[in-house]
Amino acid sequence: MLNMWIVIFIMFLIGNIIFVSKHKHLIIMLLSLEFIVLSIYFLLLLYLSYIEFDMFMLMVFLVFSVCEGALGISILVSMIRTHGNDYFQSFNLL
Repeated sequence: MLNMWIVIFIMFLIGNIIFVSKHKHLIIMLLSLEFIVLSIYFLLLLYLSYIEFDMFMLMVFLVFSVCEGALGISILVSMIRTHGNDYFQSFNLL
C-alpha cells in the first residue's frame, strides 16, 4: 500500500517537472497537465477506497478533467490556426 502512495507521488512530481521545464510547446504542457490529473485521480481512488467512501467524487473529478482537456485542445487548435505553430515565443499578448 505504501508503494502505491510513493508511485503516485513520483508521478505527480514528474508531471510538475515536465510542466516547469518544457514550457516552449503548448502540447507538451497540456500532456503534462493531463499526467498530473491522472496522478491525482489515482490518489483519490486510493484514498477513497482506503477510507471506504463513496466513489461519486471520482466521477465529478473525471467530468472536470475531461472539460479541462477539451478546453486545452480547443486553445491549442485556435492557436495553431492563428499562428501556425504551438510555440509560446510566436504568441504575442499585445
